[in-house]
Amino acid sequence: MSGALSLSGLVKRFGDEVAVDGIDLEIGEGEFFSLLGSSGCGKTTTLRMIAGFEQPDAGSIHLDGQDLSSVAPHKRPVNTVFQSYALFPFLSVSDNVAFGLKYQSATPADVRRRVDAALDLVQMGKLAKRKPHQLSGGQQQRVALARALVLEPTVLLLDEPMGALDAKLRKQLQLELRSLQRLVGTTFVYVTHDQDEALTMSDRLAVLHEGHVMQVGTPSEVYSQPANTHVATFLGTTNLYDATVTAVGPERVTCTAGGSVLQVDVGSHPAAVGEALSLMVRPERVEVSPTALETGTDTNLLTGSVTTLTFRGAHTAVLVDIGQLTLEAEVANVHGEPPPWLTVGSPVCVRVSPSALRLLPTG
Repeated sequence: MSGALSLSGLVKRFGDEVAVDGIDLEIGEGEFFSLLGSSGCGKTTTLRMIAGFEQPDAGSIHLDGQDLSSVAPHKRPVNTVFQSYALFPFLSVSDNVAFGLKYQSATPADVRRRVDAALDLVQMGKLAKRKPHQLSGGQQQRVALARALVLEPTVLLLDEPMGALDAKLRKQLQLELRSLQRLVGTTFVYVTHDQDEALTMSDRLAVLHEGHVMQVGTPSEVYSQPANTHVATFLGTTNLYDATVTAVGPERVTCTAGGSVLQVDVGSHPAAVGEALSLMVRPERVEVSPTALETGTDTNLLTGSVTTLTFRGAHTAVLVDIGQLTLEAEVANVHGEPPPWLTVGSPVCVRVSPSALRLLPTG
């Protein structure tokens, strides 16, 4: 079983609308790869082209070196799990899983063995005789996964399969699905609009926007080192400011943002004196203290006052007014509630490490 996918110059139009506009992706064998983006970005259309349900207007799709353009959907070594699960209501769990094997030259004993093995993989063996309406949403999803895996696809495509589940169940099943993928070793291509889902499960992910790939990388790379402002704002919460470069050194760039002078570690974007860029920092990378902070080797010490506090369980979101800037930070609720010094109107000292800041191209 291999499963290396190559998408080259992929284009798909629906009338005058360009849904996918020149996508290039390399997905490795046995990789859990996510296509992440908001509604209408082209992620599901891309998935449907891999499955063969849509034909590209340009470009190619290769699986393990084989061009799939002339291969019919039912002959491609891929299978798809949809958000609706599409289980047959009149068939038992076992018969739903076995349905696709009717079209393969498998003996009754082989069918039984493969169905039992697939149900055991998703921990549904004890419910094999139930009908779909007797199952919870999470159990139905497991059956849909078993039905796809029993055919032993080279690539499994998943189109927002957890979209109909509640938040708590989604988090549980995210971990289960990730563990299952590692166990079976099949290449998974997962479509989602949920950033947390993609960050939790993926080996790598591609952020899509208006039919284009904005960035490809590991979850930590895409989150911590976004390629542009769209990726920065789409993935999690971020502080984003207009900035102007005033000096460029071998290790750090000096810039001004809202009247504050800040040092930024040199990143992947080459900066030039006088250039207008966007400056970002994640709230969890901002340190807040009621007293002055020692500089050590860092600079970027600022003072301000707390304007807003929002309790969010494990941490409190803090908005600090710093002259012409409003900076969002996170303070851990170590004792179950915000520390007593953290109140609206209280003066605070803020430190932002140069390594936490990132300069991005504007737009």
